[in-house]
Amino acid sequence: MKTYLPLWFIMHVVLCSVSLVIGQAENFTAIQARVDFDRPLRPWDGFGVNYVEVPQTVDYNKDPQEYGGFSLLTEQQRQEICDLVFGADGLQPGLVKMFYDPWHQEDPEGSLDHERTTKWMRYFVREGLKRTRDRGDDLTIMTTLYGPPAWATKQKFLRGRDLDRIMRKDLAEYLIDWIKFLREQEKLPVRYVSLHNEGEDWLRWPADGNDGNIGKGHDYNMFWPPEQIVDFLILLRPMLDDAGLQDVGITPGESTNWFRFHTWGYADAIADNPTALENLGLITSHGFYSGTYGRWFGDHRSVGIDSLREKRPELHAWVTSTSWSRMDCRNLFEMYGNIYSAKVNGIIPWAAVQRPAKWVGGDPNPGCAVRVYEDGRYEIMRGYYYYKQICRAGRPGMAVARTMSMDSESAIIAFSSNGTKHPDAFILVNIADKQRKFVVRINGIASRTFEAYRTTDEADRYKNLGLVSINRGILHYEAPALSVTTFYAK
Repeated sequence: MKTYLPLWFIMHVVLCSVSLVIGQAENFTAIQARVDFDRPLRPWDGFGVNYVEVPQTVDYNKDPQEYGGFSLLTEQQRQEICDLVFGADGLQPGLVKMFYDPWHQEDPEGSLDHERTTKWMRYFVREGLKRTRDRGDDLTIMTTLYGPPAWATKQKFLRGRDLDRIMRKDLAEYLIDWIKFLREQEKLPVRYVSLHNEGEDWLRWPADGNDGNIGKGHDYNMFWPPEQIVDFLILLRPMLDDAGLQDVGITPGESTNWFRFHTWGYADAIADNPTALENLGLITSHGFYSGTYGRWFGDHRSVGIDSLREKRPELHAWVTSTSWSRMDCRNLFEMYGNIYSAKVNGIIPWAAVQRPAKWVGGDPNPGCAVRVYEDGRYEIMRGYYYYKQICRAGRPGMAVARTMSMDSESAIIAFSSNGTKHPDAFILVNIADKQRKFVVRINGIASRTFEAYRTTDEADRYKNLGLVSINRGILHYEAPALSVTTFYAK
C-alpha cells in the first residue's frame, strides 16, 4: 500500500532545504568566528615592558653600553617616551621586568652599588609607576638575575659558566640586597625574583668552560641545570622570608621558550620535588618562537605549565621575554600562541626601547616599540602600534576568554572584563595577504556596540574606526590584509 505525504509537509521540507542551502552559501562567503566572553579560561595578569640598560658589556668603565638609549636623549624626549608607554594615551602596561646585571659587587665581602649601572632603567620604571598610579592603576614588577658577578662562578670571570656552590648563599644574598634596595629605596613594588636569563642553554659556552664567550653577541647568564633551579627554590625561600620579603615570589628562571622548559627537564624537576614546588611563586619562561623547528625553537606548548598546575592549580605563568619579530601582524599571532597554546597569564616582550647600535655583533632582535639613534633622535616603530592593539585590551585582573576562528591565517584573542573597570575586548588578527570577511558570533555580553581600532602592515597605526554594531549577537567585519583590529565593548 502506498503512503502519500500531505502537500503542506512536502512544501515545508522543500522550503527548509532551500533555506538551509542559502544559509550554507552565505556562511561560506566569510570566515566563521566566535568570542565567548562568558567562558573565561584563566585570569589575566596583563602585558608588560622591559627597559634593558646593560646586557653584555665586558668593561663597564670603558663601555657602559646603555642599550635602552635614554642617556642619549633630552629630558623632554625621555618624558615623551614615558608618556608613550605609560601615559593616558599610551600602551598602559601592567607588568615590568627589571634586569639585575653582574656589576653591582666586585667581591662577596665588598659593598654593593645598585645605582651606577641601573640609572636609566630605574628612571624608566619610576616614571612609569608614577603615571600608572595617577590613572588609578598599579604595576607588578619582577627582577631577573642577568648573570651573576664573576665571584659566584667556578671560573671567577665574567659570564663564567658554572656556579661555585660554596657561593650559593652569597649569591642569594646578592639577590636579596637588590630586591630590598628597589622596594625600600626606590619604592618600587617588586613581587617576583627570577633566577636566570636563558641559563638553560649550555651550548653558549665552550665544552671545557674556560671561556665566558662574552663580547661575541651573547648577553649575560650562567648555566642553570634543573637540579640547580630546585636547589635555589629550596635555599632562597627561607632567606627571603627572614629578610622580611615574604610576599616576593620566586620564579624558576627564564628558559628560551616553553618547549625547552618542558623537554629539557625543568618543569619535571620542580614538579618532582615537593619543597621546590611549594616554594615556586610564578612559572616563567621566554616565549621565542619562529614557526620552525631547530636549534633555537620548538612549538608553543603548555605541557610543562600543565604538569605544575596539576599539583598547584593556582600557579600563574608569564612569558618574560619574546621577540617583536618584524613588528608586524604576525607578532600578535605569536602572542596568540603563548596565550592559547602555552596558556600563560601575562606577556612581557623583549626591550621596548632599544638602541640597536650598542648590541655587540648586531642586534638579533631589532624589533621594538621605540628606537633610539646615535644622533639623539628617537622613532616610534610600527611594533608600538601593534603592541598597543593588544596591551590596552588585556589589562590586569581581566580574564582570557574562549574564542574560535575557522581559518588558520586568522586568530582571535579575547579578554573579558572579569569585574574590573576595563571593557570586554577582543583582537582579530588577519595574517593573510588579502582582505578577509569575518562573521563573529559574540556571546556572554550585553553590549551591542564596539569601538574599533586598527593597525596594518601598510598604513593604519592604531586608527580609530569608530563604532561597530552587532545585530542578534553577530558582528560582520572585513579585515584588511595583514592587519590587527581591536574591538572594545561600549
